[in-house]
Amino acid sequence: MAVRLTGRRSRPSPDAMTLSEHLGELRRRLVVALVAFVVAASLAAVFYNQMLSVLQHPYCTVSPGHCQFYVTQPLDPLSLRVKMAAFGGLVLASPIVLWEVWRFITPGLRPNEKRYAVPFVVASVLLFVGGCATAYGIFPHALAFLKAAGGPSLREILSPTSYLSLILLMMLLFGLTFEFPVVLVALELARVLSPATLLRHWRWAVIIITIVAGVFTPSSDPFSMLALAVPLVVFYFVSILIGKLFGR
Repeated sequence: MAVRLTGRRSRPSPDAMTLSEHLGELRRRLVVALVAFVVAASLAAVFYNQMLSVLQHPYCTVSPGHCQFYVTQPLDPLSLRVKMAAFGGLVLASPIVLWEVWRFITPGLRPNEKRYAVPFVVASVLLFVGGCATAYGIFPHALAFLKAAGGPSLREILSPTSYLSLILLMMLLFGLTFEFPVVLVALELARVLSPATLLRHWRWAVIIITIVAGVFTPSSDPFSMLALAVPLVVFYFVSILIGKLFGR
């Protein structure tokens, strides 16, 4: 007696996407993020003078009355405006860019994980802005340290390109590294790391954070190193606490 076996094929999920659909979705998200960046950078270029005045303030705090910039190359003013427009565009467009990133990865999340999208985007933007503000606040101390390291015989004539490259690099570095807790919490939610594992290796984490802060701080002064290392250590333990709360 012949028995016919009928196998049931599992139906694909309605949210399942093919490779071409994933690539199309990625292209759309990149276009939106790029358009947001271009619009924000154009807006930053319009307010170039105001941005320059704000970024020049730490220099004037350290050297009151002697904080003029001197250009030595004909292309310096143009390259300076482009750099500041790019940095301003990155800061202003960051909410939209982060939102597009989350919208791209949302289809791969479970329903109970999708509700974290908005809090993660808001936290990422606030932490990035907080990192930039921390770098801006600590920069006068970094300048004072670097000025004192050269001794009283030196008289500074700063180029705006080198000065603004340093302060913008520091703000960008602090802004990106302040995303550290968002990455840790995301790894905890994805079950890649557990709060117990992070807590068990906290001594190594503190050592690595200190070394990274010492190596990657552009100004290489102790004030900036501490201003980067101490918040990252605090963020590490806060991430463990948040991971435990989410686990419950």
